[in-house]
Amino acid sequence: MKTFKRRGKRIKEKDASLVVQFIFFGLTGVWLVSFIPFHLSFLLSTTWQLDVFQIHFFSTYGWVTLLISLALTAGCAYLYYRYRYDKIKQVIHRQKLAKMILENGWYETKQVTQEGFFKDIPSNKTKEKISHFPKIYYRFEKGLLHIQVEITLGKYQDQLLNLENKLESGLYCELVSKELHDSYVEYILFYDMSVNRIPIEEVIAQNGSLKLMKSLYWEYDKLPHMLIAGGTGGGKTYFILTLIEALLKTDAKLYILDPKNADLADLATVMPDIYYKKEDMMACIDQFYEATMVRSEEMKQMKGYKTGENYAYLGLSPHFLIFDEYVAFMEILASKENTAVLTKLKQIVMLGRQAGFFLILACQRPDAKYLGDGIRDQFNFRVALGRMSELGYGMMFGSDVQKHFFLKQIKGRGYVDKGDGVISEFYTPLVPKGHDFLKEIGKLVS
Repeated sequence: MKTFKRRGKRIKEKDASLVVQFIFFGLTGVWLVSFIPFHLSFLLSTTWQLDVFQIHFFSTYGWVTLLISLALTAGCAYLYYRYRYDKIKQVIHRQKLAKMILENGWYETKQVTQEGFFKDIPSNKTKEKISHFPKIYYRFEKGLLHIQVEITLGKYQDQLLNLENKLESGLYCELVSKELHDSYVEYILFYDMSVNRIPIEEVIAQNGSLKLMKSLYWEYDKLPHMLIAGGTGGGKTYFILTLIEALLKTDAKLYILDPKNADLADLATVMPDIYYKKEDMMACIDQFYEATMVRSEEMKQMKGYKTGENYAYLGLSPHFLIFDEYVAFMEILASKENTAVLTKLKQIVMLGRQAGFFLILACQRPDAKYLGDGIRDQFNFRVALGRMSELGYGMMFGSDVQKHFFLKQIKGRGYVDKGDGVISEFYTPLVPKGHDFLKEIGKLVS
């Protein structure tokens, strides 16, 4: 019984018409409950004769009670749809899963002989009957869909082991994780990712982790360095400003580079270490690199140093280099300057996790030319915002990723890989109208 509860409701072949069954039996039951009480005394006292029933139910009283019961049924249906829509969606999901199995033919059949009208006379007629329907279990819990599929080494094993694309597009959900257990695989999907969006006030950094959604964190101590991509109007700048505001609430040290002298450069009026000129940016990168190397050496000489532990274990503060329009900056550099910057960035991403030096690179498209030599693979947390081409998504998450990307006209919406190889829908924290980043950041700095 415990296993059944843990796995959820089993999907059966008859669930292919589950929505019709749910509506018919649900509405019929509600109508009977609301209609019968009006005629209960009549039903208990009358004799069961057709003419008596016709006179009673086709009278004025009968028609009035029918209309009242129908109105009550319609009202109950509306309230259920309004306040229990999640239950309806679960019924729709279960029907879609049953249809997926049937329409793809992922089941086995056998021929059975049909009985004739006269049972003692043999019949030659046969029909197909499903002999094996895959065991699929559906469970909705805390905003997550848990779909478990039994693996039996059968001929449909490959299809059942790779359902993520069908589930995401068919159920309009986002895959969170895919876990292979003994004899079954479990797909965990977000039912509605947008409800996990949080306001900027809830973006909190603590213990080496930055909260970005209700159930999504950037654990920079474990999965360092963030790569952000997105075109104009995708919400990239507001997202970076949100990160800056949240990190300033900690003991973190921030360095910000804005080669286009745009929104991030305006922060120079309220905080230090803001650079937008080429020479100053080059000097900042050198300074950040040297500080990384120095701390890496000094940590080993500190009292209490322990192999395998990071900067936080020694009570040191993290440092962040936030680099907007990274690709645009690299394109204006000479060949030697370009090579020098790439060499330093490569060292930072290699040693940064233990030393507490982290990169946040933002660009419109992560061109492999400026993120080569394995540097891009070191960016464990990747966010793609707004409209991007298939090529752009390939550059961001890898060309071999089997994922369907959909565009929604919502600012701050995109996709994220939080370091586990699972790409899911992402919504940046909500920034209320009238929120003044310069003013708020100025308060934090002062």
